[in-house]
Amino acid sequence: MAAPSGSRLVIYAALVGNLCIAIAKFVAAGLSGSSAMLSEGVHSLVDTINEVLLLYGLRRSEKKPDTVHPFGYGRELYFWSFIVALLVFAAGAGVSAYEGIQHIRHPEPATNHLISYSVLGISIAFEGASWWIALREFRATKGTMGYFEAFRRSKDPTTFTVLLEDSAALLGLGFALVGLLAAQLLDMPVLDGVASLCIAAVLAVTAFLLARETKGLLVGEPAHPSVANRILAVANTDPDLRNANGVTTMQMGPDQVVAMLSAEFEDDRTTPQIEACITRIEKVVKAEYPELVALFVKPQTPEVFRARRAALGEHRPSP
Repeated sequence: MAAPSGSRLVIYAALVGNLCIAIAKFVAAGLSGSSAMLSEGVHSLVDTINEVLLLYGLRRSEKKPDTVHPFGYGRELYFWSFIVALLVFAAGAGVSAYEGIQHIRHPEPATNHLISYSVLGISIAFEGASWWIALREFRATKGTMGYFEAFRRSKDPTTFTVLLEDSAALLGLGFALVGLLAAQLLDMPVLDGVASLCIAAVLAVTAFLLARETKGLLVGEPAHPSVANRILAVANTDPDLRNANGVTTMQMGPDQVVAMLSAEFEDDRTTPQIEACITRIEKVVKAEYPELVALFVKPQTPEVFRARRAALGEHRPSP
């Protein structure tokens, strides 16, 4: 299943921008000796690696179902998105925090400020362009939901990952600029190290948010409620079905959903009639929701279904 072209555009834009910015920041850090600039270089390098991992995850998630993975490889993208969150924390926040602490313990004034300011200005322009592309794509997919709600309910981690990374990058660039400027004007090089710690804090929060959302997708989340509601609506109109009790769904990938319908059939229906009924329901729903890769129907009385749902509610794990 092909990934949305918008998702790829967002990732490619971020990849090109972060790679160019990382090179420029490392050159500026080497010439100026700025701790904040070095932290920003590490930040951009980690972001570049992250985009490569997201592209790899997208490609892997598009593999067709086989006997080993009968529902497809959609969760490959969720796995690599989780690895991205770990990298942001370990490589990005960890290195920035170490560099900041070292510079605070052994402060040295930065030099060649003009180069650093120029690179920061160019970086803000590149990151701003990448951020705008990611924001535009996120707006197109969120519909009427608010930004935070859309972030929590999104089933495609590529767009919100890049948007969150770019937002963190712009905030980090702001800290680097303020720290470098304050260290120069106040003649306090220790502030350059403080800026690195601020960048580390931004990356740590970003990593936590990414890890929390991708963990939920990786463990298993229900699909959008509209899928279950449509299955119930179609099932309840079929003459061979006495009652559609409820639907359980699971998101297997950005465009892959598995559903189970609990239904009570009319007692006098034959096996061929029941099979035809299931085929009709699945055909109608798949026409509207092509991401539905499988629909399982479990013959069940309403009482048994409600008891099962009640048991799940009583043993619901803590978030």
